[in-house]
Amino acid sequence: MKLLLTSAGITNDSIRKALVALLGKPIAQSNAVLVPTAIYALPGGNGYAWQELKELSELGWQEFGVLELTTLPSIPEECWLPALEAADAIIVGGGNTGYLSYWMEESGLTRKLPELLKSRVFMGVSAGGAMVTHGLNTDPEKLEKTGIYYDDEYDEAAPANAGSNKTMKLVDFVIRPHLNADYFPVATLENMEKWAAKVDVPLYAFDDQTAIKVVDGKVEVVSEGEWKLFTK
Repeated sequence: MKLLLTSAGITNDSIRKALVALLGKPIAQSNAVLVPTAIYALPGGNGYAWQELKELSELGWQEFGVLELTTLPSIPEECWLPALEAADAIIVGGGNTGYLSYWMEESGLTRKLPELLKSRVFMGVSAGGAMVTHGLNTDPEKLEKTGIYYDDEYDEAAPANAGSNKTMKLVDFVIRPHLNADYFPVATLENMEKWAAKVDVPLYAFDDQTAIKVVDGKVEVVSEGEWKLFTK
């Protein structure tokens, strides 16, 4: 299984080279499918979706497609599964983590991915990367009182009746991306150390110039920026 968990996508040459190494061939000879669903649950999500689509498509794929999870329950599997089977890379984009978790389950993608990823590269951007980790952060008190899946670390609530904290648990660690990003002022190293104390597995804190590369369970940090591993 080959995974590339990023904070903000392919932001530098080191991360791009890591992706090419996982593919085993040039991007120009590879096919990719992007799942942008998580971004729509953010304010201004439509604009961010276009930006994400543009940046990833401009990497120069041989073929590049989009798979919207919210449509999948209403269409036959033969309409969407072949695109994933033909892909060399399955990219799950960033956005609202709880909303993405919900639609990964509702669409059936979480049931299909383990088999697909035996021979394909998974690339996650922020929330997309969190989907394959050991777990997500949810405020248990708010969930009990309101039924809302709320991440009290990044101050992010999933929409009512469309949230989840389930992940695929393909790796035995969790991630906290966007370290020291201006647009996430809470994502400081000091705060991430506190967040790490709340979980029972290792936590990788990393910035937008860093990615976590995993090949058959072996973890490698690819970075031109800042990161830290917190362990018990």
